[in-house]
Amino acid sequence: MKFSSVYPHYVTKVEKKGRSIAELHQVIEWLTGYGENRLQDFIEGDATFKTFFEEATLNPNAHLIKGVICGYRIEEIDNPLTRQVRYLDKLVEELARGRKMEKILR
Repeated sequence: MKFSSVYPHYVTKVEKKGRSIAELHQVIEWLTGYGENRLQDFIEGDATFKTFFEEATLNPNAHLIKGVICGYRIEEIDNPLTRQVRYLDKLVEELARGRKMEKILR
């Protein structure tokens, strides 16, 4: 699955709940270590989530992202790539639900 095909859904989800694209980017940048320019490359490119996370420098506190997303408990997911994608999904969900940024960015 390509990051660029899922990204518009993230935008829709957060904007529907009154959050901004800048906040979405802040969350993605916190998790991945990507700057705005590199993130824009992924938004406009054809990279898969595998490439997206292989090239990322995952935040050392990413392991603190816990809970259930899409019916799966994040901390019980064995596949590293699936767990990383669910980290991102959980952060986007928390943003859309109105959680304060300082709590999202553990």
